[in-house]
Amino acid sequence: MKKVYHLKTCNTCERIIKALELPDDFTFQEIKSEDITVRQIEQLKELAGSYEALFSRRAKLYKEMGLKDITLSEADYKHYILDHYTFLKRPVIVMNDHIFIGNSAKTIEAAKAYTHTNEQ
Repeated sequence: MKKVYHLKTCNTCERIIKALELPDDFTFQEIKSEDITVRQIEQLKELAGSYEALFSRRAKLYKEMGLKDITLSEADYKHYILDHYTFLKRPVIVMNDHIFIGNSAKTIEAAKAYTHTNEQ
């Protein structure tokens, strides 16, 4: 699978997608207009190792809902990501059995290196 989960209104996501110069065989899912399914989040969790790794603590709702003041379980992380798109750390880039989560420079460089090393 070659897929990118992103927000089209997020300038950072769009900049990263453009910089990666992804091949045409990638599919894109705009998470605000097309909700992530239970099956999709479970697949992402298998690649990431945990739901927490997929969860964004930068989301406004994280503070507004008081989630920063409580200890969240894996079930909680899954619930909140499925409940509202803003809780998914983005972009999430899946390339076969590799996953790249978020927008840190280190993550993006790793995704770029992987993409260019594995071009067919």
